[in-house]
Amino acid sequence: MPTSPQPHLPVDPVSFETFAWKPRAPGMYSRAEVARQTGSYQAAVTAPIAHWTPEISGEDAADIEDATRQLVEFDKQAQRALGTDNPALGPMTAILLRTESASSSQIEQLTTSAKQLALAEINEGDKANALTVLGNVRAMEAAIQLADDISEDSILAMHKALMLHQPGFDPSGAGRWRDEQVWIGPGQAGPLMAEFVAPHHDRVRGAIMDLVKFIDRQDVSVLVQVAVSHAQFETIHPFPDGNGRTGRALAQSILRNKGLVGSTAAPISAGLLVDTSRYFAALGAFRQGNAGPIVREFARAARIAATTGSRLVDDLIAQLEESRAKMARLRADATAWKVLPALIGQPAVNTKYLMNELGLGEMAALRALDALADLGVLTETSGRGRNRVWQHRGIFEVLDDYAAGIRRMSAL
Repeated sequence: MPTSPQPHLPVDPVSFETFAWKPRAPGMYSRAEVARQTGSYQAAVTAPIAHWTPEISGEDAADIEDATRQLVEFDKQAQRALGTDNPALGPMTAILLRTESASSSQIEQLTTSAKQLALAEINEGDKANALTVLGNVRAMEAAIQLADDISEDSILAMHKALMLHQPGFDPSGAGRWRDEQVWIGPGQAGPLMAEFVAPHHDRVRGAIMDLVKFIDRQDVSVLVQVAVSHAQFETIHPFPDGNGRTGRALAQSILRNKGLVGSTAAPISAGLLVDTSRYFAALGAFRQGNAGPIVREFARAARIAATTGSRLVDDLIAQLEESRAKMARLRADATAWKVLPALIGQPAVNTKYLMNELGLGEMAALRALDALADLGVLTETSGRGRNRVWQHRGIFEVLDDYAAGIRRMSAL
């Protein structure tokens, strides 16, 4: 039986304007490439969305409502399971943000393991990708911290937090709108053969101002707002690099700003990662005048985030309880109890980390770590007299299983 086509959600498509292009450094390219990339090209012009009114079909409205309900329930689950005053709630948010950051980076072909990312947090390990993904963690953190007031400045701050950790990126460009033409697809010497040419840089500031006005509205379903804002941001492409990761950080900021997720962070990018080709196709459909695919993609991602995120929270809490059982014979005022909740958010630690994050003295931190190692909660993995590192292997196993589960879903 043939399936009926999915409803169209009309939005004004991009238009185009024509510019002339001549390679800036022709000596860097072959004569044939210079010839191919000399001439006129068309750059996109984003349609304003500040006053756009979505015409949602009944099917999509039900889908969005269901996905929204699941996200809200996911957030409440963490509060119920841990309690709002539990010191592990903050680290739980931290690890969910890190999980979201890793998935967002993987969409850009930047992969790293939970272990390497945790080691990068404490200046251990030497994996370049981990350091790059760490920048995405900082962007996500900035997105949450700045969620009360989403503005041009907050978007710039997200980008700056991201790109200051990007190897090889000129730091003077971090947190600044681009001042050059950019494009997606083939053509190093110019945009004439590109798949998509972003708006001319002179249009970036105005387009972002329009986007911020749309985000500020209170009369649009939050998931629709998140999806359309993200698609519009990616179409504007306001930075020379880091647009995808900054745009997904912006999605987290909107979720927090609108109160859909308040105590944790929903791993939306993990849902997008399940089928990246469909996600990129949805962005293309948006530019052509149909917001339906990107809205459905974010609704699908929200359901995946809620389902897999809930299981991740439960598994991490189980690790916390198992560790508490191992620590039963410790005094109630032992410093190790203060360290335990922090391990949820940072399962690889050293004395310096505990001194900085928990305000412990060096000897107190060392005694706590040794006690946790003696009880089998932590394992010392460095094997060195200096720069000692302790890890919670159970938490890493949970995080690795989560990542493997997302990979299995994407292979289906």
